[in-house]
Amino acid sequence: MHRIGITPPRLPGLPSPLGRRLRAATRSTRFRLERAAAGRVRGRSEPLLTPAHLSLRDSRTLNLALDAAAIGAADRARLLISRGPRGLAVPLVRETHTAGAPLLTATVTLRDMRDGVWRLTVETRDAGGRVRRRGLAPAADAAPLATPTLPHAPDPRTGALVRIVRCRSGRAALQATRSRPRAELARFEPRGDGITVHGRLVGAASPDRRARAVRRRDKVTVPVDVAWSGAAFTLRVPLAAMTGAGPGQWVWDFRVGGLPLGRWLSDVRDPAAACPTPFRVFALPGGALVRAHAHFTGTGAFAVTCWDITDLAWTPGQGPAGQVPVPDAVSGSGAGRRELTEETS
Repeated sequence: MHRIGITPPRLPGLPSPLGRRLRAATRSTRFRLERAAAGRVRGRSEPLLTPAHLSLRDSRTLNLALDAAAIGAADRARLLISRGPRGLAVPLVRETHTAGAPLLTATVTLRDMRDGVWRLTVETRDAGGRVRRRGLAPAADAAPLATPTLPHAPDPRTGALVRIVRCRSGRAALQATRSRPRAELARFEPRGDGITVHGRLVGAASPDRRARAVRRRDKVTVPVDVAWSGAAFTLRVPLAAMTGAGPGQWVWDFRVGGLPLGRWLSDVRDPAAACPTPFRVFALPGGALVRAHAHFTGTGAFAVTCWDITDLAWTPGQGPAGQVPVPDAVSGSGAGRRELTEETS
């Protein structure tokens, strides 16, 4: 297995919204120009090779298999991955299978590829020293399948997204896009006395190491205690402060280092449906009872719905011992009645 590692430069701080829009427009224009350049025919035109298999897994592992008969007699065959002066040459290894024709295969691990479009070329050299360079034809575009996962997944380590794209000439290329700074949630642990969240910052150079909970409707904020170990962090959801900010049931989002917290680096289409979580009752150290629901929204953001039910605990004449009564409606914003069992993603 071969590796390509080109570390991208990191931009200090977090850009403004206008800066992000300008950067996205510049990147889109540059990608179009680079894709046109990657598909341009250089020298004598050679027919494109149709791979028996061409795939990319988790933006990290490129797999290629070619029919050896389509290559012809060659003393050496290799895959070239190039962008301007940068590049990598990967030998193609001959594999013989009893059930089919022999194949030429290669597996490449892509590490931290710089933003841009990377050209894919198969180079062969025969016994007479003649060198031929041919491009690859990507698989025909098919209708997207209704699967629970997306066709392209970012690198879970760096957040970079690498895709196989088709140039205007019909040639296959790799397009690498660096991830925006992310606050990536690794896991959360609901226990009897609270919720602990573990995560890490990805691609963020911001010196801001604070965390806060933000009430969704009116943007009331509550500070969150967070412990750091390099880019990794652990925080405790401040249920007491969140329920003490006002009566009723509310939905809270979280920001770490100025970034929204969530499960972003995933190929799951609907994190809310893929990771369902129940409502729980937490007994806080101060004696309060809080009914809370830690969950993912449909976009992958981490949120907590919580409500202080201490005053609704059982008293004589309200119901059987150990049963917490549930009222018909819950106040929160004063804008209507909402059932407790309503999904608040």
